[in-house]
Amino acid sequence: MPSALQQLQEMTVIVADTGDAAEIAKHKPVDCTTNPSLVLGALDSPATGDLIATEVATAKAKAFDAAALCDTLTVAIGANLASLVPGRVSTEVDARLSFDVDASVRRAHGIITDYDRRGVAKDRVLIKLASTWEGIKAAEQLERDGINCNLTLLFSLEQAKACADAGVFLISPFVGRITDWFKKAHGIEHYAPDEDPGVQSVREIYHHYKAHGIKTVVMGASFRSAEQVKALAGCDRLTISPKLLSELGADDGDLPRTLFEDTTVPTKAEALQEADFRWGLNGNAMATEKLAEGIRNFDKDHQKLLKILTDKLS
Repeated sequence: MPSALQQLQEMTVIVADTGDAAEIAKHKPVDCTTNPSLVLGALDSPATGDLIATEVATAKAKAFDAAALCDTLTVAIGANLASLVPGRVSTEVDARLSFDVDASVRRAHGIITDYDRRGVAKDRVLIKLASTWEGIKAAEQLERDGINCNLTLLFSLEQAKACADAGVFLISPFVGRITDWFKKAHGIEHYAPDEDPGVQSVREIYHHYKAHGIKTVVMGASFRSAEQVKALAGCDRLTISPKLLSELGADDGDLPRTLFEDTTVPTKAEALQEADFRWGLNGNAMATEKLAEGIRNFDKDHQKLLKILTDKLS
């Protein structure tokens, strides 16, 4: 029998949740991603040693500061990953811009320009933005500009509805972080897959999109276990860590599909206004806390990265 991973690949597009070129070459996903946390990991990888050295040398020659080097290095790593996958590379906009529409749009255009300079066309790139109201509005502008976006740190149906209204290409609703919050809040050690709040959240978003004929791609993210991944078999896409990819690859059990396209005639969803978005998010303690925490943590890794790059430049 095919492995659980092979069975999953027959019904879902697999994305590697890693910036490690060696892991991507090993697991052969369709898409991959970068963010400050993954770039930090790439700094310690022998596979990217020469690339990093080249980017640092170029930055020194051009008198770049650490922030400029961080921007070019992130794209350089992404361009390298693009050579290893047939699909797209998601590349994150600085978390500090999560509440600034204009700055997010400018940075996104800068990322696309840098990729183009490295021979990677914009249709191979997804601009990754936090699912704040401002991040979603920036994505709406970018989609009009022909630049596709991946909205991350998504924990609620309100965020998903706003993303659909904005016409974004893809959303990354988080699973594991939702489950972490509920475990801590309610003192529960383990959830069965069908009762897992993170799994239920992605299923709710998926079914809402399909029932209303929404074309935005749903990509489940932030998995803590292979069981969570299996519980979303059939989702449009799933982004999975190398550890869980290996675990699924070694699993020879049967993997039934759990998510199916809605066969009923879709109905048009009512547009979500900003006040309703903010009120709905405010009323969801988990989503509010995890969104803010996620932005802080991405920025924390960004600051770590800046410090390391400052040392390399000196």
